[in-house]
Amino acid sequence: MCESLLSVPRVAQLLDVSRRSVYRYISAGELSVVDLRTGSERSRVRIPSGDVHELIRRRTALTAG
Repeated sequence: MCESLLSVPRVAQLLDVSRRSVYRYISAGELSVVDLRTGSERSRVRIPSGDVHELIRRRTALTAG
């Protein structure tokens, strides 16, 4: 089964951050992208949903009980 690919605005919405923050995560290597560009048109990146879940898992702080 193929995992879902999410747009940058959708990832920003899910994480409750700006689109700029999503691009920072991409630049930092915390999120990977799939470029769906065809020909010379503008880049159309999508982010695998599993990467978003993994980012959340890595950044979830465990509280001491």
